[in-house]
Amino acid sequence: MKQDKRVVLLVVVAALGYFVDIYDLIVFNVVKKESLQHLGFFGEDLKKYEIYLFNLQMTGMLIGGLLWGILGDKRGRVSVLFGSIFLYSIANIANAFVTNIDQYALVRFIAGIGLAGELGAGITLVAENMPKEKRGYGTMIIVTFGALGAVVAGLVGKSFGWQTTYIVGGCLGLTLLLLRAGAYESGMYQSLLHQSHIKRGNFLSLFKKSSLFFKYLSCILIGLPIWFAIGVLVNLSPRFAEAHGLLEGIDVADSVMFAYLGLSVGDLISGLLSQFMRSRKKVVFLYLGFSLILMLVYLFNTHVSVVYYKYMCFGIGFATGYWALFVTIASEQFGTNIRSTVTNTVPNFVRGAVVPITLSFASLSKTNGVVFAAFWVGMACLLLAFVATVYIKDSFSKDLNYFEID
Repeated sequence: MKQDKRVVLLVVVAALGYFVDIYDLIVFNVVKKESLQHLGFFGEDLKKYEIYLFNLQMTGMLIGGLLWGILGDKRGRVSVLFGSIFLYSIANIANAFVTNIDQYALVRFIAGIGLAGELGAGITLVAENMPKEKRGYGTMIIVTFGALGAVVAGLVGKSFGWQTTYIVGGCLGLTLLLLRAGAYESGMYQSLLHQSHIKRGNFLSLFKKSSLFFKYLSCILIGLPIWFAIGVLVNLSPRFAEAHGLLEGIDVADSVMFAYLGLSVGDLISGLLSQFMRSRKKVVFLYLGFSLILMLVYLFNTHVSVVYYKYMCFGIGFATGYWALFVTIASEQFGTNIRSTVTNTVPNFVRGAVVPITLSFASLSKTNGVVFAAFWVGMACLLLAFVATVYIKDSFSKDLNYFEID
């Protein structure tokens, strides 16, 4: 009974952490226009720096994913969980006081590094502490509740100024640190510490064996459609509305809020389906099909309105609501000595992939227009995700108490 209570508390702490993580991840997209206008940027300069700052944040997440992942295997999952929360909370508070674009860029980069650690550490802790037949419920709760952080970011951003919105996110994270007593290391990791001959957090070991490399690459590719949807279809929704002839403006904060509301519901349903069907892969295939259908409707239906875009963003969020499954699959594919490294780097490499995705979209849109540019990039992401899902083995109820030997 005592162990069950500890596991429940651990899930609560990880879910709250991911809630704040998503709030701080999304907050830039909510307030980017207002904050950059406050710094004196308009027109083409505004668009240029929106992309520049977003890509810097995602680059920071790429670096941070590797850093926190290795630290999680070498120093422990709990230290990463709260170290990452502390870093991105301080960065977001500092973001409220920037006075020029260089300061803004530096703070978003640091925030990106911090944002890279919480999800992987939380998922790893829960996966290693819960019974193997039920751990899907734990990861489902983390991501389902966490996705609501984007909804709160949208509401706060619409109700308050951009500086207040950043400060709220930072203060939420610092408050969460008071719950650090609720997190504890898993027995699997503690037993690993007694195996001195086992290398921990060796990122390069993933490239030494072709079987490990292709499994690792497949885990990354499965998540591409999620961040294509968020990074292109949702974040750039005003451009698609304009291409469809909608004269009334689309509020990106609303698009993000409705998309993450859909993502939260989608993650809840996909998690329950995974437990009911006792399979991760079948549910991912189902959601990839949903994503394809919703993308085609979103891009090629020209009978649009502001309300229509809100519903479509919700639907797109729902159709890509297999984020919890995607991260859980990555965590379950590898041994305890490299699990944190994988679980942190995989989602952050997917988030970082939004950089080449948006650059490809921008390049194609010059000659194909925004609608067909999004179609071709989206189809490529969906095809890669489908092939990757076929390749990996289903990991439902897999025993995770093992090591990867170089």
